[in-house]
Amino acid sequence: MNNFVYDIPTKVYFGENQLSHLGEELKKYGNRVLLTYGGGSIKKIGLYDKVVAEIQKAGLMLFEFGGIEPNPRHTTVNIAAQICKQEKIDVLLAVGGGSTIDATKVIGATAFYDGDCWDLVTKKAPVTNCLPIVTILTLAATGSEMNAGAVISNLETNDKKGIQIMRPKVSFLDPTNTYTVNAYQTACGSADILSHLFEIYFNQKEELYMLDTIMEGLMKTVIKYAPIALKEPENYEARANLMWASSWALNGFVRCGKTQSWSCHAMEHQLSAYYDITHGLGLAILTPRWMEYVLDETTLPKFYQFGTNVFEIDKTLPPMEVAKMSIQKLSDFLFHTLKLNQTLSEIGIDSTHFAEMAQKACGGKSIKGFKVLEQQDVEKIYEMCI
Repeated sequence: MNNFVYDIPTKVYFGENQLSHLGEELKKYGNRVLLTYGGGSIKKIGLYDKVVAEIQKAGLMLFEFGGIEPNPRHTTVNIAAQICKQEKIDVLLAVGGGSTIDATKVIGATAFYDGDCWDLVTKKAPVTNCLPIVTILTLAATGSEMNAGAVISNLETNDKKGIQIMRPKVSFLDPTNTYTVNAYQTACGSADILSHLFEIYFNQKEELYMLDTIMEGLMKTVIKYAPIALKEPENYEARANLMWASSWALNGFVRCGKTQSWSCHAMEHQLSAYYDITHGLGLAILTPRWMEYVLDETTLPKFYQFGTNVFEIDKTLPPMEVAKMSIQKLSDFLFHTLKLNQTLSEIGIDSTHFAEMAQKACGGKSIKGFKVLEQQDVEKIYEMCI
C-alpha cells in the first residue's frame, strides 16, 4: 500500500429542503453569482425558481449561462469564461449533472486565463487559479460534485480529455432532484458509477482489504437500487443510495494508496469524442468486453473475488468458471436489467475510426491499466463491441 494524502474539503448538504443554506454559502465567496446549467430541465422541475429565489433572498447579484451540452464543448466553456471576466463573477453555481459541473470547473479556471480553455485541458498552459464553485446535483453518475476532475470535448479535433482543477466548495445533494431523471439516464448514470469503481477495484499492484470491501459494498448498492429507481422513479431510498454511492465512488476515498491507470474510460472518451454518445452507455458497452479480453490466469484472482463477493457466486466452483460467470452477470445487469444497448452497431457505430480512436486512447503508447493494452488490443476490444 502506498503513502497518500486524504483531503476532501467539499461541504455536503444531503437530503431534502437544504437549499435554505444556499445563500449563506454563496455569500462566503462574494456577491456576483454565475448560475450555470444545461438544457433547461431544471426549469421544468421547478428547481430553477427555487434556486433563483434563494439567491435573491440573500441579496446576491445573479447572472446566468445555460445550454451546457451533455458532453461539454470547449467552445461553450470559452463563452462562459468570457462572461466571468466581463461581469467580474465571484462565485459559480452549477446546477445539473456531471457535464454541467465539469464545464463549470473549467469555466472557473479559464476565467483567470487569457487564451482558449483547451490550452488548460491539454496542459499547454497551467491552471493558475479557479473561481469557487458551489453545486446542486440533479443526476447521480459522475461524482463531479465531490471531486476535482472535469472532462471536456473538442469537436474540432475529435478529442475528449480530462483535467484536475478544483473540488467544489459546497455541494447540495437532494435525491428528490433526481426523481424526474428518465430511465435511460438513470441506467447510464448507474453504469458510470460502477465503472468508476471497477477502474480502481481491478488492480493487480496493491491490495487494501478495507477499501476493496467498501467498493464491493458500493457496487452491490448500485446493483440493488438502480432497478428500483427504474421501476419507482420517486423512491427516495433508491435515489438517495445511488446519489451517495456516486459521490463516494469518485471522491478519492476508495483510491487512497492505490496506483492505477484507467482503461475503459480512456477507450470510452474516444467513443463519445467521435460520436457524442452518452458516457455511461459507452462504458456499459465496453466494460464486459474489456473484462473478457483481460481475463487470464494472472487476472483471475480479482475476477474470482468480484464474482464471489459482489454477485455471491458459489466459492466452491472452479475459479475460472466463477470469473466468467461474474462477467456474464454484469452483462445481464447492464443489458437486461438496465436495458442499455449491448453493441456499438445498435447505436450506429461501425469500425471506421477504430484505429485512430485506439491510438488516441493509448496516447500514442499504451494503457497501463489492470492489464497493459497496446493499440491493437484496444482495437480488438472495440471490435468485440460491434
